[in-house]
Amino acid sequence: MSGNGSSGFLLEARNITKTFGDLRANDDVTLALKPGEIHALLGENGAGKSTLVKIIYGSLQPTEGQLLWKGKPVSIANPAAARALGIGMVFQHFSLFDSLTVLQNVALALPPKSNMAELSQRIESVSADYGLPLQPDALVADLSVGERQRIEIVRCLLQEPQLLTMDEPTAVLTPQEADRLFVTLRRLAEEGCAILYISHRLEEVRRLCDDATILRQGKMVARVDPKQETASSLANLMVGSEVGAVKAETRDRSGTAMLELRGLSLPTDDPFGVALKGIDLSIESGEIVAIAGVAGNGQAELFDAISGEALCPSADMVQLAAHACGGESITARRRRNAAFVPEERIGHGAISSFALSENVILTHHAVGSGLVRRGLINRTAAEDMNKRITETFDVRKGKPDPNAHSLSGGNLQKFVVGREIARDPDILVINQPTWGVDAGAARLIRQALIDMARRGAAVLVISQDLDEIFEVADRIAVISRGELSPAYPAAEMTPERIGLLMAGAHEHTATSMAPGA
Repeated sequence: MSGNGSSGFLLEARNITKTFGDLRANDDVTLALKPGEIHALLGENGAGKSTLVKIIYGSLQPTEGQLLWKGKPVSIANPAAARALGIGMVFQHFSLFDSLTVLQNVALALPPKSNMAELSQRIESVSADYGLPLQPDALVADLSVGERQRIEIVRCLLQEPQLLTMDEPTAVLTPQEADRLFVTLRRLAEEGCAILYISHRLEEVRRLCDDATILRQGKMVARVDPKQETASSLANLMVGSEVGAVKAETRDRSGTAMLELRGLSLPTDDPFGVALKGIDLSIESGEIVAIAGVAGNGQAELFDAISGEALCPSADMVQLAAHACGGESITARRRRNAAFVPEERIGHGAISSFALSENVILTHHAVGSGLVRRGLINRTAAEDMNKRITETFDVRKGKPDPNAHSLSGGNLQKFVVGREIARDPDILVINQPTWGVDAGAARLIRQALIDMARRGAAVLVISQDLDEIFEVADRIAVISRGELSPAYPAAEMTPERIGLLMAGAHEHTATSMAPGA
């Protein structure tokens, strides 16, 4: 640990406070990292994790407190200064250009006078050495999500970081890709690199991390050895109370198909989109079917086709309650008592500059909710609906009817999901229901989906979270490159089998992947 100060710490964040107006996003937070340590940073949505990481990476400046690098006080003015010190960051949402090659994307993050031929050789050498193989001349648009994440990691490794921060790194990976990532992170740690690891997947935190700092409402509340904790105890520390398990009681399926896809094929005009190919699926009243898959394999296109955002070549490709509606608009499908929750909550699920009551109107205006009569908006009714949704789904906000952008991501997700469930639809299609939300919010949303099915609704869940899928689903299908596998009973599936299907095994033969084959 030579060169790391008398304390032996690589980085110390001492008594960090960050305020935004009256909000204390970080409140006297202290964090210390040693070389070679994989350290988890845990907390609910809005707990202050992102603020603290942005301060360490130079994107924000603390209101109070001090950073020490190798025992010496340091001011990190911006991300470039952080990288110059040896601090790297792999963000949850990739910052890559689809139309450029791997080499070109990597070069954008390095000094402008980098020799491209030498850089290409370094990419091949470093990526192979760390088990993250990349072809420098490959077009990013042609790569899987797992390969795209390799670019982000290799781009960081080429800067030779001494501290690497990773934000939800396994959110878009198959189980097999996650295992390979863990091997790489352990090797980096063995070579002395400190890793600050942010994840809501608590079982992987227990498996991978040496230490964990837990934030709650901006304050540090615990520092624990995650291997000595359970996922439940970590969740309880994050929330401040016990996070109960989801109650997945046996449900009676009516045998009545509420949502049917019949040979759904849809070309794409987007050069980086995914065409849907002959998708068949039937979901009964009282049933939850989950579709697993790595991001970018046709989930968005499938959601658009079912919701009516993209119209089908044939009306009978999408049937809602036995009505052929492949050519109907999303409003017409809502009038058939179907509800839809898209993946992107800002811009797609909600308008950031609108108040929550106004966002309620966006999807309730045409479905007999009493919010709009003869073209006039009943704002009192909309405000009452907003109040019921936020109370039922524990949406935490600073004032009764704030704009959507003022909510944390997890709280906005609870609002968007709650808005659709409040309609009590017969059919619900939801894409990534708990994307980026904490354990408490995830439990609340998943329980709401199960309760909906118990009341007789047909629920289609599109998700990349295998824990979530096994927790809620009656049957599981997998989407890969625009093709959908058969939906197998959840009790007969395993993460390994789903991982193989994610890799496209069903594209060649569905029978060879059937449970028991």
